[in-house]
Amino acid sequence: MTSLLAAAMAANALMLACSTKAAPDPQAGVAFAMPVKVLVTKPVPIDDAGNYVATLKSRDSAVIMPQVEGQITQILVHSGDRVQGGNPLMEIDPLKQQATVKSEESARAAQQANLSWAKQQYDRSQGLFAAGVVSKQDLDQAKATLDAAQAQMDSLAAQLREQEVQLHYFNVVAPRSGIVGDIPVRVGDRVTTSTQLTTVDQPGSLEVYVYVPVERSRQLKMNQPVQVLDSNGKLLADSRVSFISPQVDNSTQTVLVKARVANGNDALRQSQYVQARIIFGTHENPEIPILAVSRLAGQYFAFVAEPQNGGKFVARQEPLKIGQTVGNDLEVQEGLKPGDKVIVSGTQFLLDGAPVMPQVSN
Repeated sequence: MTSLLAAAMAANALMLACSTKAAPDPQAGVAFAMPVKVLVTKPVPIDDAGNYVATLKSRDSAVIMPQVEGQITQILVHSGDRVQGGNPLMEIDPLKQQATVKSEESARAAQQANLSWAKQQYDRSQGLFAAGVVSKQDLDQAKATLDAAQAQMDSLAAQLREQEVQLHYFNVVAPRSGIVGDIPVRVGDRVTTSTQLTTVDQPGSLEVYVYVPVERSRQLKMNQPVQVLDSNGKLLADSRVSFISPQVDNSTQTVLVKARVANGNDALRQSQYVQARIIFGTHENPEIPILAVSRLAGQYFAFVAEPQNGGKFVARQEPLKIGQTVGNDLEVQEGLKPGDKVIVSGTQFLLDGAPVMPQVSN
């Protein structure tokens, strides 16, 4: 019994010694400080920019519409074909117009016969008048008949030329060299002068059409930088503002802005939707990583390593006013000043006022 009691007392003494050795010294303070990485803030140039959905349009695209009405009888090209200026694209049924031209030709031929007869009568009257057989009045009457026949002949010739020109329009041709676009019509469709038949595009430069909210229209200036981005934010092309509309679109309350975009490698397409980033100016503010910022009840916060007496630091939660997102960082408009040590690691384990041991992050 005595030996068991001695063993128990020895075990308790050993446990007490171990626990006393493991307990940290509350006066030391360092043992409680959590090592954290910090970023020393400094002002960096930030673009004052706006991102907008935009459309690319070709500066060398011809929309093909018929100049006459009728039924399509032939489509001579396919989408994507390369054509030269003057190459036939489609044919609209010309039979009715051909009949009209033939009728005008017949009328002109008949009038040509009348003109020839009137000329003969006038020549005859001139001879008889010289011989004293007919009066001056008869000669004048023959001249008037000849002039009327000539005028009628000129009128019919002009009408025939007009109908021949109209007949030419039933053959739709390419206005210039380029690539045939989509062909929304089919053989047998009836078309009017407002029907779009296709387009002929020349590869090359495009224009980006950007619709900027009217609230930012005062900041628009000619020659401002414009960046064309894809859906992932990747830069596709750089440009500058070349046109600012003097009018506001009533339906959208936006202002149209255009910028020319080089397209030498044909990476961009007509009517393609892209993002356009207009840079209105630049300013300087600190940037901190997104992961260093927390949000509570709509307010943004970040932990700052605040110096204390004796070279110690504590984590202090600072409210922030956030601006733009720049890559993986956030612009801080208010809440930080140059030289602040923003904690960028272990923030999920921190409480306001907790001791920390800052280590500057590279």
